[in-house]
Amino acid sequence: MYSQGLIGADGRSDETPEFLAAFQARVDAEEKIEPNDDMPEGYRRTLVRQIGQHAHSEIVGMLPEGNWITRAPSLRRKAALLAKVQDEGGHGLYLYSAAETLGVTREQMTEELLDGRAKYSSIFNYPTLSWADIGTIGWLVDGAAIMNQIPLCRCSYGPYARAMIRVCKEESFHQRQGYEIVMKLAQGTPEQKAMAQDALNRWWWPSIMMFGPHDADSQHSDQSMAWKIKRFTNDELRQKFIDATVPQAEYLGLTLPDPDLKWNEEKGGYDHGPINWDEFWSVVKGHGPMARDRIKARRKAWDDGAWVREAALAHAEKRKARREAAPLAAE
Repeated sequence: MYSQGLIGADGRSDETPEFLAAFQARVDAEEKIEPNDDMPEGYRRTLVRQIGQHAHSEIVGMLPEGNWITRAPSLRRKAALLAKVQDEGGHGLYLYSAAETLGVTREQMTEELLDGRAKYSSIFNYPTLSWADIGTIGWLVDGAAIMNQIPLCRCSYGPYARAMIRVCKEESFHQRQGYEIVMKLAQGTPEQKAMAQDALNRWWWPSIMMFGPHDADSQHSDQSMAWKIKRFTNDELRQKFIDATVPQAEYLGLTLPDPDLKWNEEKGGYDHGPINWDEFWSVVKGHGPMARDRIKARRKAWDDGAWVREAALAHAEKRKARREAAPLAAE
């Protein structure tokens, strides 16, 4: 999922070989890199791009699910979905804060998202057409996110790694919630099971694409793994996800929409059919079914919230002025 954050990343570094070797030795020793530590500029830029796009994905990811809060089939489902969407907003805030420790501002990151320089996960450019989509997003999309995010808890950059610990705990709840929704539908009426199957048919391949291009086509993965920003390759994570998900679908009595999916005894995992990379790159480049709507919604939220940001800054300035004036008044 957040391997997509490396697309277009600039990992070039102009530091001396001695500096780069010393930094790599710290990374290899599993030392955490902290905001005030010296680091290669390429390392910093790579993190800014990946963490920023991870944060954008959490915030944009609220939109397809928020679309169903008022249409959830029961009060219990409504409350759970509302809590989940709220969690995603919190994840975005953790991650924006982590990125800010690298010297970039939230305003800068948001402007880059709105003008197209920054991206978010391609999965959120697809529409949620039925209630079954909400369950399938929790099961597959959050499941894929967990597969990506658990290794990030061991990322070499301290603030990112620490933020991911809480994010992963909450995402695990989201995945279980989604699977339970799909299970209820799969065990319900024929119409409900058909709805669950339809959602699975539409979300399976986009979920597989979340892990990013094949390793042979991923230009920045090697450097990111050397710096221990990533711990596994795109294809390794994709394989783990497929191997974990196939038995879950079988338990539900649903069919994954891949006629080439079969167990490979030699490698101890499932082989899968070809991925439509033309669709993937089209969506990544902003041509997904909901791409314009997502950016339009983010731009509106950013513009509508300008007065709140201005008021908060003004209040902070007043408090600062009062604190500075207090010692003078005491004299």
